Amino acid sequence: MAQEGQLSADSLAVLEQLVPVAAKARRVFVFTGAGVSAESGIPTFRDAQTGLWAKYDPVMLASIDGFRKDPANVWKWYDERRQTMSRCQPNPGHHAITDWQGLLKGLDGRLDLATQNIDDLHRIAGTEELIELHGNIWEVRPLGSEFQEAFRLMDCPLSEHPPRHIDGSTLRPNVVWFGEMLDEAVLNHAFQCAMKADLALSIGTSSLVYPAAALPFVAREHGATLVEINPERTELTAAADYVLQEPSALALPALVAGIRRICG
Repeated sequence: MAQEGQLSADSLAVLEQLVPVAAKARRVFVFTGAGVSAESGIPTFRDAQTGLWAKYDPVMLASIDGFRKDPANVWKWYDERRQTMSRCQPNPGHHAITDWQGLLKGLDGRLDLATQNIDDLHRIAGTEELIELHGNIWEVRPLGSEFQEAFRLMDCPLSEHPPRHIDGSTLRPNVVWFGEMLDEAVLNHAFQCAMKADLALSIGTSSLVYPAAALPFVAREHGATLVEINPERTELTAAADYVLQEPSALALPALVAGIRRICG
């Protein structure tokens, strides 16, 4: 078994085969989930329900019905999550994606990243062409408004629960809650990027939450080589062409370093 911080022999063998294939790719699609953020110390949604919050129905903390019933309490929950996230930094996996994106730009290529994460760490790491499928916890919008009306609210901690717009209206987190649809334009853009890819990576996601979980499958159906990076097996594993059963903060830097050795 590999030691902490060291790739297993199996993963090194997979990388030896994968790196030359990935180095040839000029249109790359990356899909990330909660596992990538967890490696930076950000608890998953369920893991964050500890202490006082353990007694609450998660749907009531992340649904429009729960928000309408008790907006102050919902915002206390999100304010705590924002404070936790503010203390976390991008990990080597985040930075490797940014590095790969910059390398591809210099080769007239492109890397698009679609994430289920709401923490902003990909953007902090410098990744561009970012598609935030589930919104962003640092953005807010007036209750009843559309995603396009969101703006950033970086106050942390918040001075009041719930925060208010300058016109006095109640603000809600610009995230997708239980029972809400993903923004159609954002989702369609992600599927278009997936369909154009010659290499697609699914990283740190269980591949269970649809429609986003369909993105890697769609990429493969349109001819992309499919890579999964996840310490655990998922619903996607059997469909992937290459599987690195490793943390992304370990596997991604090794992959990108190999690509850079070939591409310069």
